Amino acid sequence: MPKMKTSSGAKKRFRVTGSGQIVRRHANKGHILTKKSRKRKNRLGKPAIVSSADRKNIARLIPYS
Repeated sequence: MPKMKTSSGAKKRFRVTGSGQIVRRHANKGHILTKKSRKRKNRLGKPAIVSSADRKNIARLIPYS
């Protein structure tokens, strides 16, 4: 059976931690930052764990990580 292909977009957006969880970045940190509070911008800069509802689909996109 041939190798599975990793989704090019998913490999740029997600990574797998040592414990097997999938990590993503927060949305809304790209632009229009003047109206957002310092606390909110700081929170958005930190990585987040992918929800359990999405984990199976994303894991399928990055099979070898």
